[in-house]
Amino acid sequence: MDASALLVETFDRLPDLVRAAVDGLSPDQLRWSPAPGTNPIGWLVWHLTRVQDDHLAEVIGEPQVWVGDGWARRFGLTADPADTGYGHSAEQVAAVAPESAAALVDYYTAVADRTRRFLVGLTDADLDRIVDERWDPPVTLGARLVSVANDDLQHVGQAGWLRGLLSATS
Repeated sequence: MDASALLVETFDRLPDLVRAAVDGLSPDQLRWSPAPGTNPIGWLVWHLTRVQDDHLAEVIGEPQVWVGDGWARRFGLTADPADTGYGHSAEQVAAVAPESAAALVDYYTAVADRTRRFLVGLTDADLDRIVDERWDPPVTLGARLVSVANDDLQHVGQAGWLRGLLSATS
């Protein structure tokens, strides 16, 4: 298996995990959290999607999916491309209000489709390209993609755990 196929396999697992975390939940359930100051399911899935959208758009050289097609409106937010959820206060977390589980799944699907199209065309040599010189050592495309997958998998796991906790408390 080459690196492109490995990355496609990794990222292709996420849509089903995202769907399983949110399908059938009401907007109130998507905003539920077990304690003040903790991140709800809807925020976690929105955030993982925003990070993937932001980071992939940057390395692909395209605008973020978030800034088009009215996505922000479906979450009660503005189309600020810098807002990925990093450093959100409790108030900012609470402001992320997905209109439905479908909004989360649809946005993730749009981002995942673009990610997959990009990954399929990668060569092993592409992964050595420096994509961020703000770090020491500079970040390669391969390291950035692993970082995004790692972040997504952690957050979708948290969302799945919260869904189980929500079911147990209902």
